[in-house]
Amino acid sequence: MGNQGFGIDPEVVDRVAQQIKEVHSLGAELAVVVGGGNIFRGVQNCTKLGMPQAAADYVGMLATVMNGSVLQAMLRKADVPCRLMSAIDMHAIAEPYIRNKAIRHLEKGRVVIFSAGTGNPFFTTDTAAGLRASEIDAQAMLMAKNKVDGVYDKDPRKFPDAKRFERLSYEDLIKKDLKIMDVSAVALCKENKIPLFVFDFEARDGITKILQGENIGTYIGD
Repeated sequence: MGNQGFGIDPEVVDRVAQQIKEVHSLGAELAVVVGGGNIFRGVQNCTKLGMPQAAADYVGMLATVMNGSVLQAMLRKADVPCRLMSAIDMHAIAEPYIRNKAIRHLEKGRVVIFSAGTGNPFFTTDTAAGLRASEIDAQAMLMAKNKVDGVYDKDPRKFPDAKRFERLSYEDLIKKDLKIMDVSAVALCKENKIPLFVFDFEARDGITKILQGENIGTYIGD
């Protein structure tokens, strides 16, 4: 949503698409899990509206499909082959998520966009990312954060003396209760030996730098 209060900022989506295009041009197989917080935040919105959390979670999942559709359009505009897949069946908009089909798309050089989370309420986008990364045998999972360039011991936007970690173990992330992502997502990555990289969404060429081995953000692994 950029600097807007909500919604979709075309400049932000275009910037994401261009980063993905650059990574794709390097020959990397890339899958993207999109969130929907710019449109609907489940916990906050269900409290305000008096909705059951399950209903709010479904609305949030639909928001990720909207974001995925926009990203798909921008990638195609940039001549990047891509496919949008949804964990909730909506054939007119996206392909249904099928693991083997997603892997085949990647093998054919297509960027795969995963939307609708896990397809179930009570699970976050973090968990969906960890699950999909595990299912497609990803070699790494990159988590782009909003104006935060890694994992800190406390919120750097509130505390100027916050310390950034360059490297953490999966256990450190859980024991220190750093809340950078859901524990269930961390557990999936740990079990499947998928290293995590947390970096600033706005970092120029952030994804490319990580894939090329540059030391940016925070590395989480064994």
